[in-house]
Amino acid sequence: MSAQPTKLPEEDPRIRFAAERTLLAWIRTGLALMGLGFVVARFGIFLRELASNHASETPPPTGVSLWTGTGLLVLGVTVTLLAALQHYRFISLWERGIPYRPSRWSLGIVVAALLAVVGIGLAVYLHSI
Repeated sequence: MSAQPTKLPEEDPRIRFAAERTLLAWIRTGLALMGLGFVVARFGIFLRELASNHASETPPPTGVSLWTGTGLLVLGVTVTLLAALQHYRFISLWERGIPYRPSRWSLGIVVAALLAVVGIGLAVYLHSI
C-alpha cells in the first residue's frame, strides 16, 4: 500500500489579498505619520524665519516642534515595521494552517492613543505660547 500525499485544500486568494490590503493601509499610515513629523519639525524653522524678519522680536525656540516632529517620524517608522512584522506573522501561520490569534493590543488602538497624547500635548503647548 503506497502512501498518497494528502491534498491540501485550495488556497483562498481573498485571504492573502485582504492581508496585503491591511499591510498597505498600515504603510500609508506610517508614511503619513512620517510626513506629518517632517512638517511639524520644519514648522519651528519656518516660525524662526518669520520672526527674523521682525528684528525687534526674539525668534521663538524650535525645540518643541523639532522633538515632536522627530517623535512622529519615529512613530511612523515603528508603525510600518510593526505592521510588516504582523503581516509576516499572519501569513506564515496561515500558510501552515495554524489559526491566527491576534494579540490583546491592537496596533490601531496603540497608535490612536499615542496620537491623542501628542495632540493634547501640542494643544497645551500652543495655548501656553
